[in-house]
Amino acid sequence: MIKSNFLSDFKKFAMKGNVIDMAVGVIIGGAFGKIVTSIVNDIIMPPIGMLVGGMNFKDLKYVMKPEVLGADGAVETAAVTLNYGNFLQQTIDFLIIAFSIFIIIRVIGKLSRKKEEEAPAPAPAPAPAPEPSAEEKLLTEIRDLLKENK
Repeated sequence: MIKSNFLSDFKKFAMKGNVIDMAVGVIIGGAFGKIVTSIVNDIIMPPIGMLVGGMNFKDLKYVMKPEVLGADGAVETAAVTLNYGNFLQQTIDFLIIAFSIFIIIRVIGKLSRKKEEEAPAPAPAPAPAPEPSAEEKLLTEIRDLLKENK
């Protein structure tokens, strides 16, 4: 009984339109993030690295404690580093993604405002018919009398 209610409640929740829309948005956002990461890593950062002396930004780091090598040359203790180059690269990724989303939202907003402007305004309510004049009332009575005499 409890499982049945739980499953039916979960099904109602999962099938709501906004949950499905959010899931689609998360999936598309993840894919978009991979595209932007590729653009930054493969297209933007190599020329910037070349301009600043041929360095790879991911390799930029501050060594707080160097690695310790044993007598045989093997690493006994790994170095402790602050990898600020990777941080810079991730910051550039974020800025490009944020700017792209800003542009997309702005375009969608303009399109929705344009549709609202193009929508025809509702027609004004018709004015109430004016009260018939005495002459119109007399002509109506004559018409009705003529219909009765036929």
